[in-house]
Amino acid sequence: MRTLVVSDLHLGKTEANDLLRREDIRQPLLEALDGVDRLVILGDGLELREAPHRDAVQIAAPFFEAIGRSGKEVIVLSGNHDHGLAAGWIDARLQSEPAGFLGLEQRFDAADAGPLARRLADLAPLQFAYPGIWLRDDVYAIHGHYADVHATVPTFERLAAGTMSRFVAQLPQDGVTPDDYEAVLSPLYAWLHALTQRADHTIVSKGGGASSRSYTALTQRSLRALPIQVGYRAAVAALNLTGFGPLQSSLSPAALRRGYLTGFRAMIERLAIRASHVIVGHSHRSGPWPTDDLTEWTAANGARIVNTGSWTYQPHFLTPNPIESPYFPGTAVIVDDDGPPELVRLLTPDQV
Repeated sequence: MRTLVVSDLHLGKTEANDLLRREDIRQPLLEALDGVDRLVILGDGLELREAPHRDAVQIAAPFFEAIGRSGKEVIVLSGNHDHGLAAGWIDARLQSEPAGFLGLEQRFDAADAGPLARRLADLAPLQFAYPGIWLRDDVYAIHGHYADVHATVPTFERLAAGTMSRFVAQLPQDGVTPDDYEAVLSPLYAWLHALTQRADHTIVSKGGGASSRSYTALTQRSLRALPIQVGYRAAVAALNLTGFGPLQSSLSPAALRRGYLTGFRAMIERLAIRASHVIVGHSHRSGPWPTDDLTEWTAANGARIVNTGSWTYQPHFLTPNPIESPYFPGTAVIVDDDGPPELVRLLTPDQV
């Protein structure tokens, strides 16, 4: 079954840089569906951290209606920004059975996941899976948010996950399961969910804008930014000394790539994902591209990592020639019945 995999659409972002809200941007993706049997949205399809869920669904409705009309099989997974899609199903099961039911792939119906999933299913005939999905016997796909426990990029989520795993819900040394990662991360997601759902007409966690401003301040060359950069490096050093690391202070493109790939490789190893290829999203950095070092994209068990990239426009990450940047939006992965997954670009700079 020929499958098109996309991730990190973030439909519903308050900055409106979620490109698939635009009809002209949806068209190249819909045209790509003509050549496949199945579409997989690999997490963070919705942005549920910046405004109440009902607002995100309203913005996302034209997209889901369009893919529903395509007649293709559509499978939706949850990431960290739309964990609420799976959380209702997980919480309902936990009310009647002990934890431990999460395998590498669990399918569930919208009817069992709560009003949010049901509203999406009213727009298009969707299937739901979590935390990942086997696309072939040798190809596994997962959003990749579990990697936040291991990545070396000192994001808010990495620090919060480090605190949880250090003091509250430590991962076991061996035999780690998705339930173990959920014990660390789902309380963080639930807290953000509770804040956002009560934020009528107020942006509680405008993460994208804050992240871009912070990145710009920490990477620009200016005397004005120097105190911020010195303080940042000192804070990272202190966190490493107190055992929250290893964390890196560099925010260069190479450092960001390696930091997230460190997390993905550790996640694959700890979950014992026995696949030749593992498709992820989450970091918004697509790859590997021909100039990338394939050893960085290979897990200890030999699995080759492929990152779908994102469909959000983040100019602070782009190079002077945007189409050459691995952060340029509009990338996808095609999985055929055999052969390695293929990373493709569906957008050009003039379309964005």
